[in-house]
Amino acid sequence: MLPSMATQKPARRSECPISYSLDIFGDRWTLLVVRDLALAGKKHFRDFLDSDEGIASNILADRLKTLECFGIVTRHPDPEHASKVIYSLTEKGMDLIPALLELVRWGAKYDDKTPVPRAFVQRIEQARDQMVAEVKASLRAKAT
Repeated sequence: MLPSMATQKPARRSECPISYSLDIFGDRWTLLVVRDLALAGKKHFRDFLDSDEGIASNILADRLKTLECFGIVTRHPDPEHASKVIYSLTEKGMDLIPALLELVRWGAKYDDKTPVPRAFVQRIEQARDQMVAEVKASLRAKAT
């Protein structure tokens, strides 16, 4: 279960790795924030608020704090805007990219209304490891 205001990690329900993962990502918003960081190039709080799903600002703040608490996201002052913070994925967060791509592939396969281009899905199916490497390299380049 997610901690309120993400000040500390919640007690583990079990030693199961799926349970551990669900303790972090088991709500409707957290993986979307990770998606936006990894695949949509979003990095500021306002960027996430502008996503199609319409996350509330208090929920977004809580999810970002949770992701930071678990070492999946870091936050740094934006050198170009003193009042803004830049969020980025850590290496631990980047290790979620294969799972995100698999969720894209699965969702596009079964959602007949998906806007994801078929060519993108085929690339995931045929060259997933290469795509993972490219996304990670792009994120690392942006972080420097």
